[in-house]
Amino acid sequence: MITAFDAAVAAAGLAAGAIASVAGFGIGSILTPLLSLHLGTKLAVAAVSIPHVVGTGLRLWMLRGRIDRRTFLWFGLASAAGGLAGALLHADASNRALGVLLGCLLVFVGISGLSGLMERVRFGRRAAWIAGIVSGAFGGLVGNQGGIRSGALLAFDVDKEAFVATATAVGLIVDGARMPVYLAMEWNSLAAVWPLISIATAGVVAGTLGGRRVLTRVPEATFRRVVAVLLLALGAWMIGHG
Repeated sequence: MITAFDAAVAAAGLAAGAIASVAGFGIGSILTPLLSLHLGTKLAVAAVSIPHVVGTGLRLWMLRGRIDRRTFLWFGLASAAGGLAGALLHADASNRALGVLLGCLLVFVGISGLSGLMERVRFGRRAAWIAGIVSGAFGGLVGNQGGIRSGALLAFDVDKEAFVATATAVGLIVDGARMPVYLAMEWNSLAAVWPLISIATAGVVAGTLGGRRVLTRVPEATFRRVVAVLLLALGAWMIGHG
């Protein structure tokens, strides 16, 4: 029997997949807070990693020819290391403190993007490694690395499809580093909530397929403003709710 919460998860997955197709992030940011109401934050982070890896893999396949390889190399390796470290610390971390800190960072990045500051910043190798490690670590800890990753990628000179493709490829690398740890720690609990995970995954897949059409119609300048606004809104929400 489909419950109201099941319907809410399906709708959230649909929205998350569509947003991620346009912005390069959003699946974990939207689904994790919702599932945490029912599962608790720790299990929600692990559960959302499954629709996240499915949606990210599908999005990468659709954009596979647009990856900026140099940016992916520097960002991806660092993010994978950060993701593994964050996942190992997942069980003992304070999600409230991390949520507020992440929210503050996202608000800063969002304001910087809207003000044009991010367009004047260019990351070198060292900064790319640092940003990659930080975004990956937050991904492993609280399942929300896309905002920081996308904020840092805004400073690289890539077009909108290369932006989403590169962010997606990096996200999949982080998923590959953190998911084995989640599965080892939470296997029994995840098996018990597989219907919710399946519903969320189906919604994400449908949203990803539909959101791809939107991406091709969004002008470059508008796209970057939309990303900045999403970062700002997500950061404000996380400061308020942790």
